[in-house]
Amino acid sequence: MVTRTKLCSKILIKVKEIIIRIFIGLIMATLCYSGNLYSQNKVNSSQALTLRQQSIVRIAAFTATGDLQSLKTAQSEGLDAGLTINEIKEVIVHLYAYCGFPRSIRGLQTFMEVLDERKAKGINDVTGADASPIPGEPSKYERGKKVLGELTNAPQDGPLTGYAAFAPVIDAFLKEHLFADIFERDVLTWAERELVTISVLSAIGGAEPMLRSHLVISLNVGITPLQLNEFVGIIKSTLGEKEAQDAQAVLIEVLRNQQSQ
Repeated sequence: MVTRTKLCSKILIKVKEIIIRIFIGLIMATLCYSGNLYSQNKVNSSQALTLRQQSIVRIAAFTATGDLQSLKTAQSEGLDAGLTINEIKEVIVHLYAYCGFPRSIRGLQTFMEVLDERKAKGINDVTGADASPIPGEPSKYERGKKVLGELTNAPQDGPLTGYAAFAPVIDAFLKEHLFADIFERDVLTWAERELVTISVLSAIGGAEPMLRSHLVISLNVGITPLQLNEFVGIIKSTLGEKEAQDAQAVLIEVLRNQQSQ
């Protein structure tokens, strides 16, 4: 009886040891699998802004501030990074809607000098594609509403509010010109246009509500939070500490709001 009891006890102990080993093995396998997933996600989520995108940020920022000497360097580096002549022209044309014709025209004149200097050195830069024809129907106002709705993921059919209700003509200009005439041009993608926009808004300062809106739009068109943080870093190295801190504060608010939704 005693012998049988001891035997059963030994068997139970052995079974427990086997179960524990199996359990430990399963835990280790799970940890390894999770580690592999983490590594893969880390690689996938670490996609940085491309050299083209970084150049767009710098070109837009220097054009907006009127730092033409630094702009020449940024424009030349943009061409070396793969931006075409027409793409850089489009960046500079786009930003006039946010910082005015004078800055935009000076940016274009500076770019003309850059191209002449590069041509004199035997560098033949790629012109790139022109904008595709834009259909005239429906009206520009309706097309602008559609584009804005897609950018913001929000319908634009409600009554005008705020500044748009206070001055309806600026709402018409905004939708007809900015979101129809400009955003419909396919020389740049919407993501690239948003990089131009948030760069200009960060450069001119005092436009935090607009920067907030366009950071949200940037997320909507596929720019990641990681890339937006990198954008702030470029603003710091391009414009300075204050501009970067202001942009970072708005970005933190935007990302916090996104997480709470």
